Amino acid sequence: MHITIHRAEHLDASLSRAWHKAMDESPDYANPFLAPEFAAGIGECRGGARVAVLHENGEPVGFLPYERNSFGVGRAIGLGLSDCQALVHRPGITWDTEQLLRACGLSVFEFDHLVEEQKPFGRYVTGTFPSPVLDLKPGDGDYAQWLRAAYPGIAKTTLKKERRLGRDLGEMRFVFDERDPRMLRTLMRWKSAQYRRTGRMDRFARPWIVDLADHLFQVREEHFTGVLSVVYAGDRPVAAHFGPRSRTVLAAWFTAYDPEFRYYSPGLIMHLRMAEAAARDGVRLMDMGRGDKEYKDWLKTRELRVAEGFATRPHPVATAHRLWRRPVRGLRNTVLAHPTLREPADRLLKTVGSLRTSGRTDSGSAVPRAR
Repeated sequence: MHITIHRAEHLDASLSRAWHKAMDESPDYANPFLAPEFAAGIGECRGGARVAVLHENGEPVGFLPYERNSFGVGRAIGLGLSDCQALVHRPGITWDTEQLLRACGLSVFEFDHLVEEQKPFGRYVTGTFPSPVLDLKPGDGDYAQWLRAAYPGIAKTTLKKERRLGRDLGEMRFVFDERDPRMLRTLMRWKSAQYRRTGRMDRFARPWIVDLADHLFQVREEHFTGVLSVVYAGDRPVAAHFGPRSRTVLAAWFTAYDPEFRYYSPGLIMHLRMAEAAARDGVRLMDMGRGDKEYKDWLKTRELRVAEGFATRPHPVATAHRLWRRPVRGLRNTVLAHPTLREPADRLLKTVGSLRTSGRTDSGSAVPRAR
């Protein structure tokens, strides 16, 4: 096995075609987060993105996108943003992980959403977790008929709330592929406010993530398209979602809504509208990503398994990184896995978020806080 290293944003057309071919040959790799376009976007907006290309008999047969820092610590491409990670390869291909890391100049490779199929990484896995997905089938008739057939338990309540929202604001309208960039900015603004309210890190406070969303919004390729969906009531947007799709998989990524209308359940309305429209547009799977959320339990048809861990080769940096990162991940997973711990932690974050929100002057600037 011969391995070459390339900058993700400069991968040539022939290698991109070979990568797309590997995606097409296995349903495990149909997710848009595994497409070269996503890796290239990370490279354009963040830097440090590389692709290891595995060659067999001179032919490119495998592709590992990753990020590398100056100490040789590697991470799956878009770690913290990507809900699917893998070495994308042709059927029957395997590899030696230590040889791969050496070729990449890595002492450690960290992942947290690795697809289950990746057997050569198996001995480095520290835990596996459910990742809910929604299998989609094209519906016959209109949205209401599809909803009643697909989700009879929640159809009545959801349709009632939609009708009430339509009466209060104006006729309901859903746009699956909205091309107005101003609506992407509205979504980011809503999502930032949600992060602050709930005490979470505001991802859109990081300029490179804003740049990445802007970049991916412009990508319109067969294996990767940035899709912005919006629910309108009258002329007013009430909920929006932005995420990537491949030909057959839509990744649920950033969803937010105008909190003024939270009692109408706009987030649930968005996911249901999006699922119905995506099915009509040829999508067969909606990947909702790892994590416990009530709406995911309502919508999922099954669960995939994803893994987290640290692939390493003998090196002092690898040992130090594992000693630092593994306890942090373990503590987080323990809290998330136990409702008796998760719910108080969630309340604490929301309290912190409300204090931060209230600690602002009339001009909108934050009141200085003691460090």
